[in-house]
Amino acid sequence: MRIERSINTVSWIPSDLLEGMGKIATRMKMAHHDPPPPDSLGADVPAAVEELRVNDRFRFANELRAFIEVDDAGKIIDFGYRGGGVIGGTTVGLGIGSITIPAMKLDDRQSEPEVGATSVKFTQTVGGRTGAPMPRVVKQAPFIQYHAPIVWTTLELTINADGTHTGAMVGASGFPRHWLFDDSGALVAKSSVAEYKNWMNESFGRRTPWGDEDSPALVTEVETLLERELQGAIMRGGKKPEIRKLKEGKTLVEQGAISDELFLLLNGVLVVEVDGEKLAEMGPGAVMGERALLEGGARTATLRAVTDCKVAAVKADAIDLDKLAELAQGHRREHS
Repeated sequence: MRIERSINTVSWIPSDLLEGMGKIATRMKMAHHDPPPPDSLGADVPAAVEELRVNDRFRFANELRAFIEVDDAGKIIDFGYRGGGVIGGTTVGLGIGSITIPAMKLDDRQSEPEVGATSVKFTQTVGGRTGAPMPRVVKQAPFIQYHAPIVWTTLELTINADGTHTGAMVGASGFPRHWLFDDSGALVAKSSVAEYKNWMNESFGRRTPWGDEDSPALVTEVETLLERELQGAIMRGGKKPEIRKLKEGKTLVEQGAISDELFLLLNGVLVVEVDGEKLAEMGPGAVMGERALLEGGARTATLRAVTDCKVAAVKADAIDLDKLAELAQGHRREHS
């Protein structure tokens, strides 16, 4: 019996993550950010990825697809990789038009499968860099870089002889945002921290998987569909949100404090604490602080930064209270 499974990442550039030269280049239309990928790639993942590539919707994709063959006694008799990496182009504005420069894809790194009595683990790294140059000063020798930094994700997939499987994103470049999709094509997790400046300064040479140095991926669960809907109201509603940066270990709000703001986490990880007990960790896309707006203004939890964070804040009158009530009910279930 042949058992085939997959895990996939799509890596893209949200508008709120660009800084410095990247933001300037976008404003001058010499570069662009990406609209969010869909919540599901559907049953035909390669076809969905190719459609996104043709429409310049991502920077690159990593499809780790593999199989095992199991005999009638349940013994694994064969196994192997399928799938691989796909990289997009770089569209550069030229004032009167634009051109798309093909990106440079690095060789896919597929580790020797780890074969156990009842399972096989596969590990695959995919990535590359833009075709357009990005000259810059860096902190390490040779102190000047002409080529763009490297982007990548590293995936692990374990297929069991009984047909079950597990998968995870275990490594990734610090930029851009990486979304993780399961075997059915459903979005299941996201990279939590995108560090544009560090990526520009460090992701080249030996500080990449092709130089034998990976970076661990900090991953959080996907926000709810309601939170996704509220994001639009917060970021593109009538009043522009206030953007705040929070250092690791600092608090966004303290339990018991009075406030009339709702928060959208744009980058990083926040922990929810009640009476000093950690209840949950929230990643990018999470909407927080709704219960205080519905229950008299006193904060019911402390929100503390696990990493450096970027947060959008809006006043309560910018959001539909019925949606906040629905969000609060969902958070009560999750935190319990």
